[in-house]
Amino acid sequence: MTYTTTDYKHIQLNDADVPVITETTMKVVELVTAQQAYGWSPEELHFQYPHVSLGKIHSALAYYWDHKDALDADIERRDKMVEELRRQTPPSRIEQKLREQGYLS
Repeated sequence: MTYTTTDYKHIQLNDADVPVITETTMKVVELVTAQQAYGWSPEELHFQYPHVSLGKIHSALAYYWDHKDALDADIERRDKMVEELRRQTPPSRIEQKLREQGYLS
């Protein structure tokens, strides 16, 4: 895969112009969604993802805040795609059994 450098020291754009943290396969949106979902500080993100340095985490968060509208739209697009795939996928046997037993609605 070919990467394009950005003005952010630890952020590159992959072939699809998706921002990725250098020397990892982690997309900026993955880090941001983890922070949003769990309310994690940069230090907690580093604890959860020890292979990503604190400097890279701060760079990714800076990239997010400077490109918030575009990345939020990408996150929303990904969420919609996941929901559509969920609707198209038949329930697993365990999910169906849990529904029958009233554990899932």
